[in-house]
Amino acid sequence: GHLVESGGGLVQAGGSLRLSCAASGSFFQINAMRWYRQPPGEERELVTDITRAGSITYAESVKGRFTISRDDAKNTVYLEMNSLNSEDTAVYYCNMDVRAYRLSSYARTYWGQGTQVTVSS
Repeated sequence: GHLVESGGGLVQAGGSLRLSCAASGSFFQINAMRWYRQPPGEERELVTDITRAGSITYAESVKGRFTISRDDAKNTVYLEMNSLNSEDTAVYYCNMDVRAYRLSSYARTYWGQGTQVTVSS
């Protein structure tokens, strides 16, 4: 399986974007889903994650502005980003722990290809 992201682009400061990431292929279930980002010249950082049970965590820098959600029927995770500012400019990557088989608890981590989000001030 692999992950395909969509929804990045150029937006003015204060604007909004919605990212999507869909998993394809044959597997039993997806455990945790996450969004990371990598600003220019910086390390990749965890933005937010959501467990299969729906437990969510956010980086302090995005709390109150970003919302993660998942649709397990579509094997998709979303990232709603509001009140964007220049510090949100980065390549955004989705990440999922995919469990291939019901009889094995092992889950492999997959990464999306990344989508560029650029916020102009």
